[in-house]
Amino acid sequence: MAPSRLPYRDTVADQPDRITLTGLRVHAHHGVYESERLTGQEFIIDVTLHVDASQAAKSDDINDTVHYGKLAESLVHLVSGAEVNLLETLAERIATACLSDPMVGTVDVTVHKPQAPIPYSFTDVSVSITRRRT
Repeated sequence: MAPSRLPYRDTVADQPDRITLTGLRVHAHHGVYESERLTGQEFIIDVTLHVDASQAAKSDDINDTVHYGKLAESLVHLVSGAEVNLLETLAERIATACLSDPMVGTVDVTVHKPQAPIPYSFTDVSVSITRRRT
């Protein structure tokens, strides 16, 4: 019996499937100033993984996709681990961790630091990067 044909393409080259984890909150001790490293503060992490989800959709098997629960756990360990000065460095480390999963071709990372030591009223400071598998 021939497999049924879908009324659409499984994937589109310029519009990959995405798995997004938004608002992962982690208390950590990053920053340029000693006071930031002593008391720590909340960092908020957003990641969008560009993947091909078609096999997972067909199989309905967690092993055919990125397990976002395990991803969240690994990112909490990473962000709460070794201290860095810059959000750019932290974002790069997060991107590298996400790209270590062979299912991820591209990742968008945003690191928010809503309690940054800025003496003015503001809502958020963030750094966003995009990295692709080479």
